[in-house]
Amino acid sequence: MTVPDWVQDSVFYQIFPDRFENGDKTNDPPNVELWESTPTTNGFQGGDLKGIIERLYYLLDLGIDALYLNPIFLSPSNHRYNTTDYFQIDPKLGNLSVFHTLLDVVHRNRMHLIMDGVFNHCGRGFFAFNDLLENQSASPYKDWFYVKRFPVDAYSPGDATSYLGWWKYKSLPKLNIGNPLVRQYILSVVRYWTEQGIDGWRLDVPNEINDDTFWADFRDTVKRINTDAYLVGEIWDGDKRWVDDRHFDGLMNYPLRVLILDLLNGKITPEYFASHLNQHHQQYARENRNAMYNLLGSHDTERLLTMTGGNIQKTKLAYLILMTQPGSPAIYYGDEVGLMGGKDPDCRKAFPWNESKWNSELRAWIKNLIRIRKNYVVLRRGEIKINTPRIGDGWIAWSRQYEGQECFVVINPSPTVKHSVINIQKQGVYRDLVTLEEHPSIDSTIQVDLVPWSGCILIPKA
Repeated sequence: MTVPDWVQDSVFYQIFPDRFENGDKTNDPPNVELWESTPTTNGFQGGDLKGIIERLYYLLDLGIDALYLNPIFLSPSNHRYNTTDYFQIDPKLGNLSVFHTLLDVVHRNRMHLIMDGVFNHCGRGFFAFNDLLENQSASPYKDWFYVKRFPVDAYSPGDATSYLGWWKYKSLPKLNIGNPLVRQYILSVVRYWTEQGIDGWRLDVPNEINDDTFWADFRDTVKRINTDAYLVGEIWDGDKRWVDDRHFDGLMNYPLRVLILDLLNGKITPEYFASHLNQHHQQYARENRNAMYNLLGSHDTERLLTMTGGNIQKTKLAYLILMTQPGSPAIYYGDEVGLMGGKDPDCRKAFPWNESKWNSELRAWIKNLIRIRKNYVVLRRGEIKINTPRIGDGWIAWSRQYEGQECFVVINPSPTVKHSVINIQKQGVYRDLVTLEEHPSIDSTIQVDLVPWSGCILIPKA
């Protein structure tokens, strides 16, 4: 199985292209919305590929070395999950030349870039669906979709009833992947963009294309071009059947996100968290566990700081947990500066480039955690062992081990001070990589007092 080695050493940054940075105002639509205005379902605020290029220095300073871009193909919407042309960059974002420049700059800075593959459904303007609307039952593309009856009605008010649309949306007709011609077309799209030099694909709702043969062909198509390409599936429940040599390298780790947020918001006990975190990790092979895309927020969820009720200490602890887990940690653009937002479209606000609007404490915290993770290979590649907390302790600990190196992570997910006692084998002085405080071992233990909503990363002092 060819799981790319670079993923476990990477920190991802997810960009919603229309809302990150407007680098080229000449490609803005005439009715472009004011930057940082209240996000709407249909409005564009002008973000583009050139903007990503211009702000790459910001991402490098933060410590980012992998990008995940939401869809960039031609589409009538700001989210672009209703593609009309899979072979064309949306002109509001740039063109193929600008895309190649972005790829070149990314790769020259030893970064990686993965694209969003939306192949379960398309937009109403997609050539095959457009032909179906024009020619109805005489269309040569009628079997590219799931037509229930003629005439096919795609624009009158209400849900899709004459054909199958994703979640009944008329704007998202579902493609019939069972049709060999559709499969051939999709794989030609995948082949084309992989050959352009991208470093992998994030696959949108792949479980709704419940066809193992298609995904095996998909994987084979990508890996033949680039054996180091990363394939990550949007599987919300973490079902392990989707990570193997016929599917994906890793998954968007929503179950981990739920565990972290439920712990910090008091919905589960430390004992429950530790037990279920261990079960979650152990269901995957090591190479897949280390290739999970670990996230705390995305374009489909409420913002992290909103989920923690605006509590900066809880938010900082969430990132400490994330950065010390197996897999690749991911930051949703703007979360690092404290951007807040509810459900879509509120979670898709424009990035506030005026630094006076940033939560600089949070950004500095995340930047430091990224630096620590990069400096210690044990935090990136080490096996994890989660200690079972005793009922009432209120604190949780786990260790990471890699080629003779070991570190301990201890967290206090509560509003009161906790005294923790961690059993160790190697005696000596341990340094907290977060605070730089030193803790000498006492009777084969390390003892640390943790203030509310805090944690430490302990490593033997050299």
